[in-house]
Amino acid sequence: MIRNPILPGFNADPSICRVGEDYYIATSTFEWYPGVQIHHSRDLVNWRLVARPLNRAGLLDMRGNPDSCGIWAPCLSHADGRFWLVYTDVKRLDGAFKDAHNYITTCTTIDGDWSDRIYVNSSGFDPSLFHDDDGRKYFMNMQWNHRGEGTGGNPKHASFDGILLQEWSAARGLFGPVRNVYAGSPRGLSEAPHIFKRKGWYYMTVAEGGTGYDHAVTMARSRDIWGPYETQPDGHLLCAADAPDHPIQRTGHGQIVETHWGETYHTFLMGRPLPGRFCPMGRETGIERCVWGDDDWLYLQAGGRLARLEVPSPTDAMPAPETASRDVFDGSRLPDAFQWLRTPEPSRIFALGDGALSLFGRESIGSWFEQALVARRQEHFQYRAETRVEFAPEAYQQAAGLTTYYNRSKFHALMVTHEPGQGRVLSIMSCLGDWPEGALSFALAAPVALGAGPVELAVEVDHASQQFFWRQGGDWQAIGPALDASLISDEGGRGEHASFTGAFVGMVAFDVTGQGLPARFSHFNYIPKASKAAR
Repeated sequence: MIRNPILPGFNADPSICRVGEDYYIATSTFEWYPGVQIHHSRDLVNWRLVARPLNRAGLLDMRGNPDSCGIWAPCLSHADGRFWLVYTDVKRLDGAFKDAHNYITTCTTIDGDWSDRIYVNSSGFDPSLFHDDDGRKYFMNMQWNHRGEGTGGNPKHASFDGILLQEWSAARGLFGPVRNVYAGSPRGLSEAPHIFKRKGWYYMTVAEGGTGYDHAVTMARSRDIWGPYETQPDGHLLCAADAPDHPIQRTGHGQIVETHWGETYHTFLMGRPLPGRFCPMGRETGIERCVWGDDDWLYLQAGGRLARLEVPSPTDAMPAPETASRDVFDGSRLPDAFQWLRTPEPSRIFALGDGALSLFGRESIGSWFEQALVARRQEHFQYRAETRVEFAPEAYQQAAGLTTYYNRSKFHALMVTHEPGQGRVLSIMSCLGDWPEGALSFALAAPVALGAGPVELAVEVDHASQQFFWRQGGDWQAIGPALDASLISDEGGRGEHASFTGAFVGMVAFDVTGQGLPARFSHFNYIPKASKAAR
């Protein structure tokens, strides 16, 4: 069986691509750098991260992008002997406008050096590229309407003003007429178009209902790529809005793939809410097996519209067992699990060498520009993370430590810092998602004094609760009260429609004096509950 999610932790907006017997899924990374995650599989059961292609300034620079902006909804395809990646860099979230710029990059190998980006347009987000069997290429994206209620083509939500289609070529760029070919179903908020061609039909799948609990996959089809498109009579291929107790929620935004075994699957983003309806892992990637009906519409193999936790696999492959990870920073590159925020100049915020990861304290933990934070996704409801830091602050404006982090308004951090008259201390600082944005809360009645030398820090997360720990040569001891881990989720703070990533845990440093004081981290352990201890 295939176990959903196939990509646990924050892996949203899956675009699937088959090349022979190899399968690739590209997912959104928003403000995390490098941009776009691409996983590979040969059995649809086990997936391995193989590339983050947007890894230099010629492809992506997100300094200044607000939280949950950046890379939205990539589309991965293969044609003409190369991979094609279409992506959006969103520069604004709040207000009437989006400022979403769409680009294309290509590469002959999935893990090679991708070409500098080619600008396409900025009329809306969630772009995709369809390669027709006559060699022509078509570019699609949703159209963003800033004019307000009553001005759009779909009355449900005026801002999502239909799906635009235009022909494109590498030599000419966009050319010919641009047409609004699909207004969407009555559910509204139509986005994320993908076209799949079968038996002379052009099938368009779109995500609808917003990316929260009303999310859905909607299908439409036409004999002509330019339309008109008719919506599937049954409404939606996937939707959990009418089943609030189902373990998989928020299903939508995916893509069809026909396997080399002759079966059909559809990827989708999903959430696994805990009691109280919060999703710490954010929007994850799932997959469902589908069948084509006698009416040439696509349906879930099991019937209905609800995705399953276990799905029949095309092979007899078994899911790989979960194990703990211990990352020691003794190489020249970051371990694959880790990313940082926004900047294409990582040498400004961290370096590897002498058996440590050195973070150079830059701007605050709330910065949108240059923040020294290196972290990995939370992938389990229960886990423990551990690290060791060497840090010699001389002012309270300098701090480094361990954080559970969603964005600049939603985090907890156990920090080594300095207090006048006390010297080096431990402090817990949190941002609880409240307005005004960025206000800090301090969980300790008074900072805890430290001795000289390295400090080990840890956190245990158990569903909606988390606890920090520390030690210096002795036994681990708890510090501070149990904290609210539900804050570190899509639904925390401003809620699911302003929060598109997921929970991270990692290492952070800041030095708002401007001196760039370094903090050295020797290792990072991530231990899922009930897995083998890290060695």
